Amino acid sequence: MNIHTSPLLRIAYSVDASAYREVPGGVVYPKSEADIKEVIEVVREKKTHLIPRAGGTSIAGQVVGSGIVADVSRHLNNILEINKEERWARLQPGVVLDELNMACKPYGLFFSPETSTSNRCCIGGMFGNNSCGSHSLIYGSTRHHVLEARGILADATAEDFRKYSIAELEQRFGETFWENDTENVPLIQKIYAQLIRFALDKETVERIERNYPDKSLRRRSCGYAIDEAIEDLADESKPLRTRTVNLCKLLCGSEGTLAFITEIKVDLDALPLTKKMALCIHCDTLEKSYLANLVCLRHQPDAVELIDGHILELSRQNGAQQTNRFFVEGEPAGLLVAELSADSQKKLDEKAAFLEKELTEGNKALAYCCTRVYGNEISKVWSLRKAGLGLLSGMKGDAKPIGVIEDTAVAPERLPAYLKEFNEMLSQLGLECVFYGHISTGELHLRPIINMKTEAGRKRFREVAYKTALLVKKHRGSLSGEHGDGRLRGEFIPLLYGTETYGLMCDVKKCWDAHGVFNTGKIVNTPPMDECLRFEVNQSYEIEKELPSDKMYFNWKAAFDECKLKQAAGVASQIRALMCSIEQCNGAGDCRKSNLIGGTLCPAYKVSCDETQTTRARANVLREILTRGWNSEAFAGIDRHGRGVFDIPELKEVLNSCLACKGCRSECPSNVDMTRLRAELLQCLHDAKGIPFRSFMVARMAAIERFGSAARPLYNFFAQWEVSSSLIKRILRFSPRRDIPALSRHNMRQLVEKENRKAAKPSSGRKVYLFADEFTNYQEAELGLTFARLLIALGYEVDIPQHTESGRAALSKGDLKYAARCAAKNLSLLEHIVSEETPLVGIEPSCILSFRDEYPDLVSKEKRASAKMLAENCLLFDEFLSREMKKGFISPKNFKDTPVEIWLHGHCHQKALVGIEKTAELLRLIPKAEVHVIPSGCCGMAGSFGYEEEHYKTSLKIGEMILFPTVRKAVSQSSPQKTVIVAAPGTSCRQQIKDGTGITAVHPVEILYTFTKS
Repeated sequence: MNIHTSPLLRIAYSVDASAYREVPGGVVYPKSEADIKEVIEVVREKKTHLIPRAGGTSIAGQVVGSGIVADVSRHLNNILEINKEERWARLQPGVVLDELNMACKPYGLFFSPETSTSNRCCIGGMFGNNSCGSHSLIYGSTRHHVLEARGILADATAEDFRKYSIAELEQRFGETFWENDTENVPLIQKIYAQLIRFALDKETVERIERNYPDKSLRRRSCGYAIDEAIEDLADESKPLRTRTVNLCKLLCGSEGTLAFITEIKVDLDALPLTKKMALCIHCDTLEKSYLANLVCLRHQPDAVELIDGHILELSRQNGAQQTNRFFVEGEPAGLLVAELSADSQKKLDEKAAFLEKELTEGNKALAYCCTRVYGNEISKVWSLRKAGLGLLSGMKGDAKPIGVIEDTAVAPERLPAYLKEFNEMLSQLGLECVFYGHISTGELHLRPIINMKTEAGRKRFREVAYKTALLVKKHRGSLSGEHGDGRLRGEFIPLLYGTETYGLMCDVKKCWDAHGVFNTGKIVNTPPMDECLRFEVNQSYEIEKELPSDKMYFNWKAAFDECKLKQAAGVASQIRALMCSIEQCNGAGDCRKSNLIGGTLCPAYKVSCDETQTTRARANVLREILTRGWNSEAFAGIDRHGRGVFDIPELKEVLNSCLACKGCRSECPSNVDMTRLRAELLQCLHDAKGIPFRSFMVARMAAIERFGSAARPLYNFFAQWEVSSSLIKRILRFSPRRDIPALSRHNMRQLVEKENRKAAKPSSGRKVYLFADEFTNYQEAELGLTFARLLIALGYEVDIPQHTESGRAALSKGDLKYAARCAAKNLSLLEHIVSEETPLVGIEPSCILSFRDEYPDLVSKEKRASAKMLAENCLLFDEFLSREMKKGFISPKNFKDTPVEIWLHGHCHQKALVGIEKTAELLRLIPKAEVHVIPSGCCGMAGSFGYEEEHYKTSLKIGEMILFPTVRKAVSQSSPQKTVIVAAPGTSCRQQIKDGTGITAVHPVEILYTFTKS
């Protein structure tokens, strides 16, 4: 079993979604039980420990430590069996929850403990933490659904864990085996003997019942679940030999500290009723929302979730969530989402009406407004709720909502009193808090806003944890409702349970794992909760020693200085703003979604299943290198004499693996814009080490083509003749299997000017400025002409103003000096002519959207306001045409009613910044068009990425995930009776489809023009 010790991997696995950071000794990717047994022997020999890890979404530091990390998500990720009749599934721990439910759906079944991280968390992690979800009110936690498991014990023996009676255990170990000397017996026998002794000792049972959380509490994941493990063993109403024990009850929630789980068998539930409604209850104070929850519970909802005003405000700033807040009315301090279900629409509406009446009528009304959401729209409500953690991490500045007490749970009827005292405690500490989560089961994710980089903040971190533990104990709650203890809450378990009961938990760990093989320092014997935190007091950064504080090319400070959220704060310098932008990554792992889940983020990970290819890993590596440089433990033993931050090879490695697709720009709830971070840091690398020749040439592609167009035949000859083409590609390190694009006979500007001379001036008075982007202008000039003809046919006057290239290629290669010059020149040429009445419209998404996304932060501070005004009126073709359609200037009457089937692939930048919906809407203007949006992410080309030799194979693999197979299948069904067209707005996308399938895709404007009535 190969233990990987590269600095890149060790940094990538040094954090999870918690506040902790510790560089592990190495990383392994086990494929079998034999691998795990081998690693156990190694860690025992090296006197270290093994840290089981799945999706790495734990927020209490469960998978952070100095040991060897065993990532099960790469290989141990198979669904082994689904039994429809008996309603169970058997699977390996690396199976993603949503993928399990996709496999179960055809059988009418699902695994019901859903989590907010369901699209990337793994069942093994849910098992380790005893995870729940929004519907735990009816489905309970993972522990309630685990039937059996298989795992490797600390002595490297494999064991099957299921329900056994004492009689069955006696057949295996001997009569009353728990009374015998247990020193020289197998480890598994010691384990069963210990639990039976606990259960048969009345004093121990009474102590457990007295000190464990209230039994009515559905969410209890604090400490080891000894109470549930021995519940039947201690039942004196049954004959001793018929009593049962299932070690899964204890293992579930043990966070990998007792055994390494290799298989899990879970029961499945029938899919819920399809008649559902999300009743969104708006309260003007949080206190009213706590009381409104109790009212909701009387009406038997499937779930009730709380979203507070802070999260709703942050959702305004996140591209993916802006559209998901459609149901919000006014500015509620607390918004409850009550999910209701019934077997008919009539009963559903009656149920909602009764609840609304009780909440909104009378002098003591708890809600000022209720909105009803039905059908597919419900998923958008839950998406906003699930994004809560990531949105909170996107708060600008050093102060963040910290996950220190975010998992406390008390019985719902105790919640108002508990939260009253909690708020009084916060007030005494001078803290504000964010509230969201599973209010129906008494668990709220409470995140106080703390600056962990200050001495006072670090002190408050511990104080609020300690005082909250006292409150939880008073109300007989649990420190953890679903996220576990890890290293965050372990220190306070003795306070909550009492030292004697905590001693039982220590005895369990000692019995199962006497030599500390598994995940030491979690749950019991944890280090102080404020050790090994991500940030240090008065945090310094190595990058500040090498760069002037304001030597950044993007204006990073602006986003912090202009953030309107009350607790947000500005930052001292551009470098500090850059670091805060990287630090916004909270590790929740939205970038680990597979191609089965969908979305754009993160294409490199989708094809590799390699953690280092995630946006999360890139952010972690950047943070570690720019903060600690060569002083990081990951570089111990490496010669660093005379070498600076930009000499660290891992920095360049993570930047080069990014496609700059901008998927993170909208899909990362924490707003970690890796595309922009990559461009900034590549420019810093260029400043320090010089710009590579290929990057220099690609960045100036438009200038090269401009000169080449003067001798177009000669340019095209050398670009296409095999000998010269091969030489050019070898020099640029492009793949020999890609073709260098040829130049059009005339450029777009020339063709449109000629068309304008022929066309009669429209009488409508509506004028449009076209942006002749560098790709269309030189490579696809006929496409630009087609768009102009479309607009003229629809009654618009078309003009191409004076402008330069967008700088898109320079942005993609990190040549920000060049891109900034393009931005400044375009702003000076266009700011006085482009307006709402005469917008600038483009057809290449990456180019025109640069005006909106990068330009305001790339131009000088003095020109920022002007750039923002210009950006508002720079529109992609579909945005403009959709706007005109809403004004009534364009309608289906303008198009022929010829039958056609269109398969549409959206450009990454378009998806991230404006969405693909408007393009599909436009194509549906064709009366008999059947439009399908291909559920693909990035096509894999990503500008020059797919041309580059080292990325060529990755590029094609990305295309083969969804895009290529869908295109091939669609076109194969074309016939004389059914015309099938593949559409793609991006020039790189069309080239990728051509190279990957041999099929020619067209721009949507070409389709619209073809079907325009003459």
